[in-house]
Amino acid sequence: MKKLSNLMDRIISRVNFNLRIFSIDVGDYLRGLVPENQLVKFYAFYGIWSNHPIHFHFSNSNLAGSCFLGRCKIDNSILYKCDIRGDELKVKGEVFHVDDKTLNVEEDEVIWIKDSLLVKTLVHNYSHNPEKLELFLIKNSASAPYANIHGSPIEGCFLEPFSTVDLTTLHDCRVGTYTYLQVGELSHIEVDAGWVWIRNKNLFDFNYNHPEDVLRKRYIAFVPGKGAMGMFMDFAEDRKMDFQRLYDVVNLESPIKEIPPGASINRYSVWKGKNHISRNVLVSQRAYLESSWLGEGANAQENCYISFSRLEGFNVTAHGATIIYATLGRKVFVGFNSFILGKADCPLTVGNESIIMPHTIIDLVEPVTIPGNHLVWGYIRRQADLEEHSMPLERLSKIKDQITIGRMRFRGSGDAFVEVFRQRIHHILEANGAFFDGETGRGHAQTGQTISFNIIQPYPTGEARGLYPTIDIEP
Repeated sequence: MKKLSNLMDRIISRVNFNLRIFSIDVGDYLRGLVPENQLVKFYAFYGIWSNHPIHFHFSNSNLAGSCFLGRCKIDNSILYKCDIRGDELKVKGEVFHVDDKTLNVEEDEVIWIKDSLLVKTLVHNYSHNPEKLELFLIKNSASAPYANIHGSPIEGCFLEPFSTVDLTTLHDCRVGTYTYLQVGELSHIEVDAGWVWIRNKNLFDFNYNHPEDVLRKRYIAFVPGKGAMGMFMDFAEDRKMDFQRLYDVVNLESPIKEIPPGASINRYSVWKGKNHISRNVLVSQRAYLESSWLGEGANAQENCYISFSRLEGFNVTAHGATIIYATLGRKVFVGFNSFILGKADCPLTVGNESIIMPHTIIDLVEPVTIPGNHLVWGYIRRQADLEEHSMPLERLSKIKDQITIGRMRFRGSGDAFVEVFRQRIHHILEANGAFFDGETGRGHAQTGQTISFNIIQPYPTGEARGLYPTIDIEP
């Protein structure tokens, strides 16, 4: 495994060089995060479908347990149990709209991951950068477990556990544990753990910071030499064996005999107990569904956990979100890596069209009801906590300057903030095929039914053990 060890050293040295102004050695955090014997244990798989151009190239890389879809190129990288989703890559001939300008896409867009180490990370290409229309690049970067890279090309960055970069271009940045960024572009910045920061040019700026002592002591901490610790990691680790069969069996049967019209259950999802799904529901790979009810058009995206809950319909459960013992009305949005932990005697009820912000923690010690059309953020354990962690969308829409509520600060146009969120929720539902009528409105839930998977394995012995031979998959 000498070549694999050398590759790990090479990646760490490159990330360290890009982050040299911060005096950090990412090796202290990354070495041992994934034992080398795990990197040779799992196969990788590449999705083949007719809805998007295919091309998969990789060289001198390790892809253990990772899933790839769309045009992908992987060089000198280590990816462990990652999802690389290229189902919304731009295609040659498309017109890309930005502000009041249009740009022609000259060639099919590709995801290129170079000299990087990604661990249990979700990469989704829905890119926003008009300066690099045909290239979604991740270079000289590292990410720890359950990070999300969504529409965010990054170079020279370190993403700590459960962090999310969303529609943001990053250069030489360190993103703290359980931090969410959607700010357009950042360079040479360290963002502390537990921040939720959303900025849209000069229209608005929302930010909230979780109490550091609460976050580190109870939910998630990242310690050099010890890795990620806390309730979030324990929750995922307790359920990881449920995913083991996905790597032991090549041909998996559907968990239900009859799938409703327009619905899709990915073969690499986990299904436990008695579940119900309605038409146009999407259950993505590595989603975990247990004894729950999903109404029409609802979705469970990658790394989601939905247990003992009811989603009435057209619900968005974004990447990494957890929902347990909750009833969600129609069109409720639950953001990236949000953690909703109700209990049988302390359930959560959320009214129609409410928005639960990314990286919100709802860990209940009593029953809580959130009215419809509310924005929710932060840290909630009791009904009284909603006073400092929620606001009616109608009230938010009337804000024109700034407001501070507890640890949340908002500046700019509340009306623009609400409108942008509603448009994005509609786009997600539309892209996932929630509105499919049998003829029009096809999305991932419909096109995903026709994906087949190529299984790829590494060298089993010798100096190259754990590396995958250079391979090109083309039409």
